[in-house]
Amino acid sequence: MEEIVAPDFSDIQGLVVRGYGPLPAAAFLLLSIRNRSKARRHLRELIDDLTYGDTRPTDQATNLALTHHSLVRLGIHESILSGFSNEFRSGMTTPHKRRILGDEGNHAPEHWLWGGPNTSPVDVLVLCYASDEKALNSRVRHMTDNLSEHGLEEVHRLDTVTLPEFREHFGFRDSIGQPYIAEFDQHSQDRDDAVPLGEFVLGYRNGYDLLTPRPLVEPGQDRNNILPTDPEGSGARDLGLNGTYLVFRQLAQDVPGFWRAQQTLASGPNSLIHDPVHLAAKMVGRWPSGVPLVLAPDRDQPGIPYLDDFRYHANDADGNRCPLGAHIRRTHPRDSLEPEPGSEESLAFSNRHRLLRRGRAYGPPFAPDLVPEEILAKLNETDDGQERGLHFICLNGNIGRQFEFVQHTWSDNPNFNGLRQETDPIIGHRTMFGQPQDSFRVQHEPLRCKYRPVPEFVRTRGGGYFFLPGRRALQFLLTG
Repeated sequence: MEEIVAPDFSDIQGLVVRGYGPLPAAAFLLLSIRNRSKARRHLRELIDDLTYGDTRPTDQATNLALTHHSLVRLGIHESILSGFSNEFRSGMTTPHKRRILGDEGNHAPEHWLWGGPNTSPVDVLVLCYASDEKALNSRVRHMTDNLSEHGLEEVHRLDTVTLPEFREHFGFRDSIGQPYIAEFDQHSQDRDDAVPLGEFVLGYRNGYDLLTPRPLVEPGQDRNNILPTDPEGSGARDLGLNGTYLVFRQLAQDVPGFWRAQQTLASGPNSLIHDPVHLAAKMVGRWPSGVPLVLAPDRDQPGIPYLDDFRYHANDADGNRCPLGAHIRRTHPRDSLEPEPGSEESLAFSNRHRLLRRGRAYGPPFAPDLVPEEILAKLNETDDGQERGLHFICLNGNIGRQFEFVQHTWSDNPNFNGLRQETDPIIGHRTMFGQPQDSFRVQHEPLRCKYRPVPEFVRTRGGGYFFLPGRRALQFLLTG
C-alpha cells in the first residue's frame, strides 16, 4: 500500500474545508440535465470557476455537486457507477429509505417541493455564496444565464437568510459542535478530540484506520490520465479522492407550534419545569445562548467559554442535567454510550458517526431578534403563514454509517439510551413502527417527569443525496 500524502486542498471543493461564514448571503440552485453533450460541455467550463479549499474567498464562492441520476444522464459507464455507495445510488425516496429516515405521512416524498417522485428530477446542485445580496444575485445570474442553451433547466432556487446572533428559527444559538479536523486547523494541534479526515473526505483514513469505500476506475477508462492512482495498490484510478457525499434536507420549522407546546407542557399539573424557556432548553440540551446544560444546568450563563468542551459521563451520566433524550445528546452522544461509557472507546465510537454541517436557514424570522421571550410574547398574534426552516446540508464519507445512522439509530430511535416511546424532541418523528412515540422525559432526583404529547416541530420538504467531487474527479466525469 502506498503512503497516503497530506490533502491537496486545491483539489478539494471549498465547502468541505470551510462553511463560508464570512459570506452570509447564499442560494442553492437545483438543475436538471436536458441535453447531455451541451450540459457536459457547460459544466466542464465551470470547473475552474468553482471555489477550492486552497483559497479563502471574501467576495463570493461557488461549489457544485451531482446526483446519481445526473451521472447516468451524463453517460457514465455502469462499471464506474457501481463503485459509488449504495446509499448514493438508491437515493432517499425508496420504500426502505423512507422507513429509515421517517419520511412517511406528511413527510412523504410525494409532498416534497423538490426531490420527490412528483417533481422534476434534480441532477446538479450549485451552491452559491456571497458577501451580500447584490453580489449573490450577480453570481446566481452568472450561473443561470442561458441555461436552456447549455442543456440545463432550473428546477428550483432555494434562498437563504442570515438570522441574528447565529441563531436558528427556534431561537437557539446554532453552528456549535462541529467536529474538529486537524488537517483543516493547523493552529490547534494540541487538541485530543480530532476526528480523522477520512470520515469526511474520501481517500484518507477514517475512524477505523481504513480508507472508506469509494469509486475506482480501471486505468483504461481514464485515457487522459486525469485521476490519481489508488493508494491501496489495486492499480485502479481513484475517482473518489478528495470528494465527499453531500446530504441535503429542506426542513420546515413550526416556530409558533414549538413555543406553544413549551407553554402547554410547562404549565401541566405534573410538570417539574414551569418555565417554557427552561423546558425548551431541556429538549435541545443547550440554553438559547448555546451554553450546554451539562455546564449550566439551572440557568442560562452566556459568559461561559468553550461551549463545546464537555463530556457527559463524569458529570451527567444519569441525565439529571441534560436529559438522556435531548437533541444534542442524541446527535452527538460523546462518551455516554455503551459498552464503556466514559471511555475513549465510547468517544471514538461516537466520532465514527459525526457529520460536517454546512446548512443555512431560510424564511423570515418569527420575531426580529429571535429571543425566546420575544417569540413567546408574539404568540398571541395571528400566525404570519410564512414557511421558515433549515436547508440542512451535511458532508460525510459514508452516508449509511453517518447521516442515516444518526437519523435512524439515534434521533428517531424510541429506545435510545434506555428510553421508551421517545424520539428526538426537536427533529424526531412522532410515529415510528406504526406506534406513537411522542414522549419526552426529564430525569430528576428523586423522580423523573414525562411530558406528553410532544407534537412534531419539523417537516421534511425536500431532499437528495449528492456527490461533491474533487477537481480532478469533476474533470474526469465531465470529459465524456
